[in-house]
Amino acid sequence: MVREAQREDLQELLQLYLYLHETAVPEQSEQLHAVWAHILSDPMHHVLVYEEEGRLVSTCVCLIVPNLTRSLRPYALIENVVTHPDCRGRGFASACLAYARELARQAGCYKLMLMTGSRQEATLDFYRRAGFNSTDKTGFVQWL
Repeated sequence: MVREAQREDLQELLQLYLYLHETAVPEQSEQLHAVWAHILSDPMHHVLVYEEEGRLVSTCVCLIVPNLTRSLRPYALIENVVTHPDCRGRGFASACLAYARELARQAGCYKLMLMTGSRQEATLDFYRRAGFNSTDKTGFVQWL
């Protein structure tokens, strides 16, 4: 089942992020909990999770960004797509992305974008099967 993350999901979500690119779970701190509270209170910031048998197995973040172009229609960004390695290939991430797409449609977004650092053809094919293409735009990153 895909749902919006809740306050009590933080620790399990951080554990899931270890399979993304993180090397450690952040220490418990006021800053960590303040950031989490801010994310949860922002109606444009959606942390989506797939819960299977009481545990989080997949997630993605969908941000709805207000916009002054395209007849004032917002756009949406996808970030932090990850599935627990033991649960890959079972449609959990696809379900999260479909949920994000529906959120973007409901918000009147004119596009939904994501970037991946993966060069693995299987990952790129996964995003293509989910309806994304890599031909319309060119992505650039500047690390700060």
